[in-house]
Amino acid sequence: MRVGAFVLAAQFPGQGHAEALHRAVRTAEVAEEAGLDAVWLAEHHFVPYGVCPSAVTLAALLLGRTRTLHVGTAVSVLTTTHPVALGEQAALLHLMSGGRFTLGVGRGGPWVDLEVFNAGLEAFEEGFPESLELLMRWLREPRVGGSGERFAFREVPVVPRPDDLLDAAGEPVRPGLIVACTSPGSVRLAARHGLPMLLGMHSTDEEKGEMVALWRKCAREAGRSPQEVAAAGHVAAGVVQIADRQQEAAETLMKAMPGWLQQGLAAHVTVDGRERRMRDPHAYTELLCDLHPVGSPRVCADRLAATAERTGINRFALLAEGSGDLTATEENLRRLGAEVLPLLG
Repeated sequence: MRVGAFVLAAQFPGQGHAEALHRAVRTAEVAEEAGLDAVWLAEHHFVPYGVCPSAVTLAALLLGRTRTLHVGTAVSVLTTTHPVALGEQAALLHLMSGGRFTLGVGRGGPWVDLEVFNAGLEAFEEGFPESLELLMRWLREPRVGGSGERFAFREVPVVPRPDDLLDAAGEPVRPGLIVACTSPGSVRLAARHGLPMLLGMHSTDEEKGEMVALWRKCAREAGRSPQEVAAAGHVAAGVVQIADRQQEAAETLMKAMPGWLQQGLAAHVTVDGRERRMRDPHAYTELLCDLHPVGSPRVCADRLAATAERTGINRFALLAEGSGDLTATEENLRRLGAEVLPLLG
């Protein structure tokens, strides 16, 4: 089982942007010290839900600050970014880090970002498959040209070439690529390309299991080998809060997270004025406490093991900053490494 930290750079009420970003950096540094496998960096625009606007930029900083930790984006919003520009950055980080970088991409939402970055609503509603396919080609081929509806350009060489990184046997090592999936359509798209999924922290184990089953079915139908299907490496996002008693851990989150969720989620503005129903912050926090490793080290280990057994997923990205406090976040990460990971074997 591979357990990592999910980093939102969340701005809790009363905090500044610099404080949230500093906590994000410290999360990565402490995660490496604690023996975690990875950190996964979120990207948001114009909202305090998360104040990191460029996950690949923060990834570059954290790859330079760490030595063994894997760093991934969860996710870079592909809809508002040119796939070639993102592919170039991913190749650069892959080569310079010795293969410690994974690019996670997603469609994003119908937010005002589409207007600001001149992408348009159609890019969100229809353009993701074309963008993903172009990105994949950039990470796998020596020369790439565009002939799609959104991206049309003459063939150019891929520089730097991500497959210039070789393993001990002299075989090329390509950058990891993962897709955020929130609907059957995105699951089918990821499966068709043989790409692993990042599944959200709002999903139950049953829902995650259904998405994994659908992915496997679609991947087999697309001609993926049994070995590819078995080794997909899906990632489940969640929340972690460790305390000696389960009630104490839940109370820590219930005190801090609703205020952050209220201010963060309410700040989203749709590009076309459509109504977006916001989750109730208190009910959502209670749901997260019920679904994820929140409690004593034994409870946390048992919940992770149960999720792995029910879903077939053995990679986790766990939000450790739910208290909103830097010192508490660091302690949470250290306890995760020292008291929970050994129980998982």
